[in-house]
Amino acid sequence: MMDETWTIKRCLDWTNAYLESKGIESPRVSAEWLLCSVTGLKRIQLYMDYAKPLSADELSRMHQAVVRRAKGEPLQYIVGDTSFRTIEIACEPGVLIPRPETEVLVEEVLTFIDREVLGDSGRLAARERTVLPWNEQVEAARRAEEQQAAERDDADGSEEGEPQTDADRHGAEKGPASVVADDAGDVEEKMPDDDASADAEGPRVARVLEVGCGTGCISLSLTVERPGRVTCVATDIEPRAVALACRNRDALGIASDVVDVREGNLVSPLDRETEWGTFDVLVSNPPYIPTDVMRKLPREVADYEPYLALEGGADGLDIFRRLVNAAPSMLRPDGLLACELHETTLDAAAEICRAAGFEDVRIARDLPGRPRFILARVPEAAVAAAHRRFARE
Repeated sequence: MMDETWTIKRCLDWTNAYLESKGIESPRVSAEWLLCSVTGLKRIQLYMDYAKPLSADELSRMHQAVVRRAKGEPLQYIVGDTSFRTIEIACEPGVLIPRPETEVLVEEVLTFIDREVLGDSGRLAARERTVLPWNEQVEAARRAEEQQAAERDDADGSEEGEPQTDADRHGAEKGPASVVADDAGDVEEKMPDDDASADAEGPRVARVLEVGCGTGCISLSLTVERPGRVTCVATDIEPRAVALACRNRDALGIASDVVDVREGNLVSPLDRETEWGTFDVLVSNPPYIPTDVMRKLPREVADYEPYLALEGGADGLDIFRRLVNAAPSMLRPDGLLACELHETTLDAAAEICRAAGFEDVRIARDLPGRPRFILARVPEAAVAAAHRRFARE
């Protein structure tokens, strides 16, 4: 084989047929990924340079990669990276591979930050974000929610000049725009001059706590897509994950004080005196697969990805319960808890949040339409109760 001339086309066709014979799902996609990684070419260039021969080194590395893929090893571990929203993320064995579903979790968090923390300046940033294939779907859902909220407020008959939505109620406190009533008693937003868009202390910066950061893809995306307006503290119990998240952060040129990656269990790396109660969002993609489901995972997940990052206990909610317990101590009043969970556990997760006194509990769906995310506001009463509890300790 090594003495023969192997063109890109020949190698692509052979790899496709070989992986198909080994039962690999989407073998053509795997063949393209591996060839792109080995040759440094983009996918379209493979088809433009069909007749280009592979060098001996490229052919040797392709052979090694195909053997690994035929055994079921995930492509991301073999090629060493993957795309996540607008950034490239390095991947390696021992650290959970980022999924497209988690991109939607980032979008939910950004929507909350824009509307409830940054105010109008955040919404301006949102208009300038890189367009993703599913942004239009998310935006349509957001508009539908706002319309429903407006209709409920009209039915309630709010007092003249009173803010009508959650965004309005928080706008005067948290955003650069002021909410005022005109002569007719209608509510409108009055934007300040461009030169006066920040107060004396500078523009508001959202603080995010990510628990179980893995590659760091969530925190890194948040700060890349809202430059200068979001800072994150990201924790993980796995040293390999912490090291990889730091490398990904450095590769993107993000400062360590913008995404502060720390090793430790859940919220244990945070300082109780100076950091508890300072975050606007607690976001997590925790281990959430129920024990029974773990036994049915495809081999490329079960045999290669870290068990610690997958298994969530009998009902998949072991770590989630601990996050619900920690959230009132970590968040400012009306802060957001946002978690990705297994599709069979969302109703139970919502009840756990309501039982903890959380408000605006909402289940959001992933791109294929499966229930996937729990979003809940932690009200001032829950935050105050947590502070009283820990004050007695």
